Formats: sequence, C-alpha cells, structure tokens
Amino acid sequence: MRSLASREDIQRPISLINPKSPLTESYRTLRTNIQFASVAEDTKVVLVTSTAPGEGKTSTSTNLAVVAAAANKKVLLIDADMRKPQVHQRFQVSNLIGLSTLLIKERSLQDCIVSSGAENLYLLTSGPIPPNPAEMLASRAFAELVDVLRSQFDMIVIDSPPVLSVSDTLALSHIADGVLFVVDSQKTHRLHAKRAVQALMQVEARILGVVLNRVKHNRKDSYYYSYYTAGTPVIS
Repeated sequence: MRSLASREDIQRPISLINPKSPLTESYRTLRTNIQFASVAEDTKVVLVTSTAPGEGKTSTSTNLAVVAAAANKKVLLIDADMRKPQVHQRFQVSNLIGLSTLLIKERSLQDCIVSSGAENLYLLTSGPIPPNPAEMLASRAFAELVDVLRSQFDMIVIDSPPVLSVSDTLALSHIADGVLFVVDSQKTHRLHAKRAVQALMQVEARILGVVLNRVKHNRKDSYYYSYYTAGTPVIS
C-alpha cells in the first residue's frame, strides 16, 4: 500500500503484500471481533459499506477477506458494487465475467468464481456493469445464489455500494448476517453517517459495528484502522 489514506486507490490489499504490518494486525482484530459476534448469532455473510465513496470500504472488505482466509477459512469475496467495481483491480484479475453474467445465466457459478491468488480466498467479481444493478441485487436470483454459497464457504464478504449513493445496499442488508459500516474519521460528515446508519436500522439491518478509518494515534504520521463492536452503532 502506497499510503494509509482511505482513498479507494487501485492497490493490492496491504494484508496480502505485508502480512506483518500493524495495519494487517488491525484487520486480524476486526476478524476476531466478527468471530465473537458469531458466538451469539451466526455471522457467515458480512456486508461492508460506508456513507459515500472513498471512505475505505473496499480496502476493508478486501483485507478482511484476506486475513479470514489466512485463518484457514474458505472465504468468498463478492463485489456487489456493480456501478464502480474495484475488487478485480485490487487482485489483478479479469472482470469480463462475474456476478452480472451469473445472474443473467450467461455463465455458470463454476465459471465465475476465480482464485484470488491467496490460499483459501476466492473471488466473485462484479462482471460487466449492468443497466439495472439495483434490480439485480434485489432479485430472488441473488438471494438464492447467496443461499447456495453459504453451503460452500466458511465466510462470505460482500463489498457493497455506499448507503447514501444508491438503494442497493439496503436491499443487500437483508441477505447478510451482519453489516460493517466504514467511517473515515477525516472525511465522513457526521450527519451523513447518522443518516446512513438510520437508513440501515430502518430496514432492520444487523450492524456489527463501525470500522473507524484514518484515526491518528500518538505515533507521528501513523494511521491505523480501529474497530469497535457494538450491538448498536457507535455513532450518536
């Protein structure tokens, strides 16, 4: 990673290229907190979202998937941000086929799931951008697909669009077991974050907690991702 800023630059996950970095350790803490959440209620499908673009949701979803796979879990990372997909760029794989071609039955599931290059981690990229992403993600076909995938993977991470940008994420929250909400401490507007969280709560999404991104600690010029578990959002 060229910097620890939360801009969604095209970059390979830090946990993949530098597994011993402090930032990677923070993602392991995030993984552990999700495991604790699973004790009370099954948490196999995790949706990652944010208020707006560029707040670090794709960095969070990709790195969470990498560290989960490193813990001997069979993990699938789904790129459901079908308007601005980035997962294929982060792992440097093709996006000619993927979720969109699978949902219209142009390709089979076996064709569309590809290896990430990391052990135990598989990808279902977005595929070509469709004209109707909201309808595709809210469809029965997508819900049935996730049900099938539950039996094939130990954990599924879904990188979804920002909450306030489009309606896709609210529909996806019904399919997931829990939602991670990413906040950029130096960029996200507090009122916008509250609106996004309220929208998730109105559709009865199970919010696992908030990933607070770009928090400056005592060490000069260092930024770390911090994770706070909560039964309700930590934003007030």
